[in-house]
Amino acid sequence: MTMIKLRSAMVLPLVAALAAACSKTPEPTATSAPEPPATSKPAAPAQPAAAPKAPAAGQQAAGAELAWDAPASFESAPNPNSMRKATYKVKRAAGDTEDAELSVSQAGGSVDANITRWVGQFSDKSDDAPKRSELKVNDIKVTVVEVKGTFAGSGMPGMPASSPKPNQALLGAIAETPSGELWFFKMTGPEKTVTGARADFEKLLNSLRAK
Repeated sequence: MTMIKLRSAMVLPLVAALAAACSKTPEPTATSAPEPPATSKPAAPAQPAAAPKAPAAGQQAAGAELAWDAPASFESAPNPNSMRKATYKVKRAAGDTEDAELSVSQAGGSVDANITRWVGQFSDKSDDAPKRSELKVNDIKVTVVEVKGTFAGSGMPGMPASSPKPNQALLGAIAETPSGELWFFKMTGPEKTVTGARADFEKLLNSLRAK
């Protein structure tokens, strides 16, 4: 009887412990947070093709402004107005009282209209018609004109009025670029000085090129 009581006393605590263990709520197992679904970055908008660059202010559509080499005998001088691209003084020949001047400019109108205007600046001309010739330099058509007589002045706006001068000459050239732009090279002054500068004037014309 005593042995039965002892066994009962040992079993009861064990049963109670097992019951307590079974009654505990199991702790949740730690799980990693679900990763958010991968999202692709929006594609960058396509860049429009670069537009071709427009020619800079003052450039010809054919490529560039006109360039030339001035002979050493042509001394650069200040331009008297905004129409001038360049101005040169040509030293007077022996016996002449003043230097000649070479002006470079751009203007509108046709080649023939501008030649007619130049010829109209002279009276008492040595020839009824001006001497005229043409040449081609680096795809640039050049018309050369020569007039002699009494020069009345250019008559251009902004230029001072001058008294008629006898024994004067004009040696001019109109250069037409492939795009149709006209450039004017006009030398005026005492006949002897202008005639003596013809070779250097022709050298300048033969150096014309697109810049």
